[in-house]
Amino acid sequence: MKVRDKAILSERKARLDVRLDPEWQEEQDRPMLRGGVQRFEMSARTNAIPCGGIGLVHEFARSIGLAESIDAHLHVFKRHFPYHESDHVLNMIYNVVAGGTCLEDIDRLRNDESYMDTLGALRIPDQTTAGDFLRRCQVEDIVALMRATHEVRRRVWKRLPKKERALALIDVDGTIAPTLGELKQGMDLSYKGEWGYAPLIVSLANTREVLYAVNRPGNQVSHANAPVYMDSAVMLVRSGGFAKVRLRGDTDFSLTEHFDRWDLDGVQFVFGIDAHALFVARAQALDSAAFRPLKRRAKWTVKTTTRARRENVKERIVRERGFTSLTTEREEVAEITYQPSKSRRSYRMVVLKKTIRVEQGQLRLEDEVRYFFYVTNVPCSELSAEAVILQANARCDQENVIEQLKNGVRAMRMPSDGLLSNWAYLVIVAQAWNLKAWMSICLPQQDKREVLRRMEFRRFVNELVLVPCQVLKTARAVVLRILAWSRWAGVIIDGHRYFREQRFG
Repeated sequence: MKVRDKAILSERKARLDVRLDPEWQEEQDRPMLRGGVQRFEMSARTNAIPCGGIGLVHEFARSIGLAESIDAHLHVFKRHFPYHESDHVLNMIYNVVAGGTCLEDIDRLRNDESYMDTLGALRIPDQTTAGDFLRRCQVEDIVALMRATHEVRRRVWKRLPKKERALALIDVDGTIAPTLGELKQGMDLSYKGEWGYAPLIVSLANTREVLYAVNRPGNQVSHANAPVYMDSAVMLVRSGGFAKVRLRGDTDFSLTEHFDRWDLDGVQFVFGIDAHALFVARAQALDSAAFRPLKRRAKWTVKTTTRARRENVKERIVRERGFTSLTTEREEVAEITYQPSKSRRSYRMVVLKKTIRVEQGQLRLEDEVRYFFYVTNVPCSELSAEAVILQANARCDQENVIEQLKNGVRAMRMPSDGLLSNWAYLVIVAQAWNLKAWMSICLPQQDKREVLRRMEFRRFVNELVLVPCQVLKTARAVVLRILAWSRWAGVIIDGHRYFREQRFG
């Protein structure tokens, strides 16, 4: 960062600290939000955009060769009048990154000269043209688009430290994307009684990026076609330099017919498995000495002094109204062997025994015992029985990734009229989330990488993209002059310069 930029940031931060000084308390005779004399005028020469951070995102996309990879693999048009395939894809990605929530928000960006100047574009596709592009996409086009993004992610993964590429954790799960439309082709009724689609999401827990997003009719079970994409994800991370691979999923993905094949291929797995009566009977037959207490890690560490716990309002209401409440009393873990009927060898089955305290109002009823089962091929020397349970529970972080796809980037709005066009939209917009994940790997400021990786998408947009900037066009460059102090301003300035000078590949 230039000395001048650093001085300006320091000066503005100092002014802001004075203005927001928590020690300042003075009685006011009028409300603080009192307004003042103001008026609106059109600026004749000065242009600005509210999403100046889009310049950083675009420079990063250029540094990893995203547009070139898309145009090399995706061929929807025979001729380009005037847009290329990458123009459409990046246009929809940037619409989301700039704060848009639907295709119609592209119109706001299309009518902003400063925004197009920032991207170095004469014009960008409008929302109807974007919708037409989605409807043109066939299965082979969507596969080609995913192949293009895989080429880019392999370049980015080279920036990961070697220890982070020692083990790839691949999570898989299905979800429901409901829709209120009645004419959308391919939608169906889900098990929850909702009309819509049932996307399959395969993600990499190491970086929290989406590897595969597959749209399916709403009546599909979670594991439908999952093995195909799980195998593809295994090949992908191996080609990206990861030494070992481990699949994780809930009970729907304990697909026993694939266990031997995965094991022979050196693929590790940790899956939940349904508590069948036979499994429960075997667990109940175990001697009490076979079980040992399960110790979970503390959710947080007290950094100052322990404070008194506040009243649990829900617990009080449940007790007062005589509802039944269930509280985990203790957890114990044991291990048995398990050979599926479709396998030729046996695997480790970890048994989690939960003793649950049952209360009804002020009355304590008989304790309830429940069993949970997990199956894995990871040897004991690498993963203890306790660690298997913790590993399976850690997969739940994928629910946060799916939530970001739904309500962060809103990739599951299903705005088009068919299964394939909505699949194309899902894959395209999911790349906005992936860009954030990839940027967290490539940022020059190492202390900001983990913060950015764990950041929710809306906060990413608000902190790094919705930064007001004056746009100055010179003979050789477009200058983005940040107009307001931001705690991420230094990251934007240094990151943009770094990505402009770097080419990842």
